[in-house]
Amino acid sequence: MLERLVDAFSGVPDPRCTGKVVHRLLDIVVIAVCAVIAGAESWEDIALYGRMKRQWLSSILELTGGIPSHDTFRRARSLIEPQAFERCFLAWAGNLAAGSPREVIAIDGKTMRGSFDTRRALGPLHILSAFATERGLALGQLAVDGKSNEITAIPELLDALALEGTIVTLDAMGCQKTIATKILEHKADYVLALKGNQGTLHRAVVALCAQQCFGRNAPQRAVMDAFDDSHGRTVRRRAFACAVDAQQAPFNAWPGLRQVLAVETIRQQPGKSTVADIRYYLSSCADAPEVLARAIRQHWGIENRLHWVLDVSFREDACRIHDRHAARVFAVLRKIAMNLIRQDAKSRASLKGRRKQAAWSNDYMEQVLRSTFQDPPNQKSHQVAIRA
Repeated sequence: MLERLVDAFSGVPDPRCTGKVVHRLLDIVVIAVCAVIAGAESWEDIALYGRMKRQWLSSILELTGGIPSHDTFRRARSLIEPQAFERCFLAWAGNLAAGSPREVIAIDGKTMRGSFDTRRALGPLHILSAFATERGLALGQLAVDGKSNEITAIPELLDALALEGTIVTLDAMGCQKTIATKILEHKADYVLALKGNQGTLHRAVVALCAQQCFGRNAPQRAVMDAFDDSHGRTVRRRAFACAVDAQQAPFNAWPGLRQVLAVETIRQQPGKSTVADIRYYLSSCADAPEVLARAIRQHWGIENRLHWVLDVSFREDACRIHDRHAARVFAVLRKIAMNLIRQDAKSRASLKGRRKQAAWSNDYMEQVLRSTFQDPPNQKSHQVAIRA
C-alpha cells in the first residue's frame, strides 16, 4: 500500500527548518507522485491536480494546510537534497525488484535535453540510470557532469544497488577493469560491450572470434540465430560464444573473465546494399551462452523501455525545469510513476492508457497503489491509508 512509499521517503530531511511549516513534506511527495502518474509535467500541473482531487487526497493524507500552491511545490523540490531523495528511491525500488534471481540489470546514461540553464551557462543534466530489464523497473539514478564522467559515476551507482546473483550489462563506456572488479565484489556477473577503447584486448577478441566463429572451418556454432522482418527490412542476428584461457594474455588482465561473445547483425533493405556489423562482449558469467545472448538483447530494454518511455510518454526532454536540484527530483518522480504503472499486471491497457485511467478514476489510482505496496510484517505505521 501507500505506506511503503511513505516509509521509504520519510527519511528525506525536510529542508524547511525556519518559519511556520504549513504542509507536511510527505504530503507534498505523495501528491506529486499521484499527479505525475496522472500526467502532470510541471509544478503548476501538480498543484492543479491537487486542487481537482482534494476530496480524494484528504481521505489518504492529513492535508492540515490544504493543497500546496505550485510555488510551494517548486520551493520544496528545489530545497530537497537530491542525493537523499535518490537514496530513498533506490531503497524503495530495490524492494520492488527483490526476489528476481539472475535479473539482467542494464546501466546507461540519458541527457535531459530541456534542463539546460543559459543564465548560469549550464548544459543539460545527464542522468545515469539502472534498469531491471525483466521486470521493467527503474532501480536508481545518479546525476553526472556529462557522458564522459559516467566512468567515475558507475561504481558509485553500483555500490547503491543490491546486485547479488544478477547480470550487469554496460556499453563500451563502462568496459573498465575497475568497474568489472566492482561488479564481482557485489557477487554479480558482468556482460560488457567491447570496442576500440580497449585496443589490445579488442584486437585479441576479434582475432579469436575470427578463428573460432567466422572462419570457413570455425568450430563454434551460433548459440542464437534469429530473423526479424519488421520495419520494412530483414535483419538476421547470430550470436557466438568462446571460452577464454584466463591465464593467457591479454585475457588474464581482466578480473573474472570467462567468455567472449560476438553478435553479428546482417541488415537487408529493398533497394539497398546488405550491411553487416559485428559487436563484441566480455562476460564473467558461467551461464549457458544462450543466457548471455539473451542478456545482450535485454540490455537494449533500457533504451526502449526506460529512456524512450521517459521521452515519449512522460515528455522528459520537453520539461523546462532548469534548477539542477528540482530537475533531479522530478526525474525521480517520473521513474516512481513509471514503476507503479508497470506493476499493475491486471490492466491490458498501454502505459499511456493506464495513466489516463489513473487521472480519471480515483478507484483505479488506488488500485495502482495497492497492486505494488503490500504491507510487510511489522510494518511501521504512518497516518496515511487507502480506503478499503
